Amino acid sequence: MKVWISHDEGRGQLGDVPDGVTVEIFPAVDGPMPSDPAGVEFWSPPFLSGPGAVELVARMPDLRVVQLMTAGVDAWYGKIPDRVTLCDGRGVHDSSTSEWAAAAILASVREFPSFARSQVERRWAYRRTGELSGRRVLIVGAGSIGTTLAARLAPFDVEITLVARRARDGVHAVEELPALLPNADIVVLLIPLTSQTRGLVDAAFLAGLPDGALVVNAARGPVLDTAALTAECASGRLHAALDVTDPEPLPAEHPLWSMPNVFITPHVGGSVPGALWRAYRLVGAQLRRFAAGEPLDNVVADGY
Repeated sequence: MKVWISHDEGRGQLGDVPDGVTVEIFPAVDGPMPSDPAGVEFWSPPFLSGPGAVELVARMPDLRVVQLMTAGVDAWYGKIPDRVTLCDGRGVHDSSTSEWAAAAILASVREFPSFARSQVERRWAYRRTGELSGRRVLIVGAGSIGTTLAARLAPFDVEITLVARRARDGVHAVEELPALLPNADIVVLLIPLTSQTRGLVDAAFLAGLPDGALVVNAARGPVLDTAALTAECASGRLHAALDVTDPEPLPAEHPLWSMPNVFITPHVGGSVPGALWRAYRLVGAQLRRFAAGEPLDNVVADGY
């Protein structure tokens, strides 16, 4: 069996490789291939591989598994043959993305970006700030990252409400959002990008939030209507912390960059040293399952 992975250092992080498996390194989909793509049965493409990777599947007639290292599958879902099992990187980014969201919330509430600008100006800009304690946090997306974030925020004496596509114990259904939004001081978006979630956070959604609410997007840019958010933040009614934008990268001339109530980072939520190790631990486990004919974890189901 021929397997392609994306990082040379990943070879040593896979763990035990089954007998008869050849592991080759294919670091960039626009670069030279290590061998004929025919014969590749298991492929773990780069973190942010883009449309070129999906197009390459057509040249891989023996491919049976695509194991992503990202939690999001929007670039792949519905775009590869049925013979190929698509698996996401659920669990790989739980700690890093939830850390980013928690840090972004704290930084925004305590106004750290403003103080950082004052530091550059060497200006002692004393004032009172907000506080996280007592805030009502609505987490839209109750998957592994959302539940990890809830655990990280719990010690801050906040009230946490979880929302998912379907209701379950302790989790509200997305249809309940209109009733939940007026009671949310902070909304964190951690949902996958699908046809149902694209543009979910639109002008009506934002209008349902109370004055002064903070919108945190650690999901995908297109789940949030950029024009609607820009209008709300320009008025000063809402605040935002964004790790993803639509479009991405955000153009330099976009007004969100210069708004004092908006904090932007360049899609770095999962960009930490441990992510690669965790990703290849998952890839190795999946490879061993596949070689043994066992069911795979993290299989992306219809209507994910």
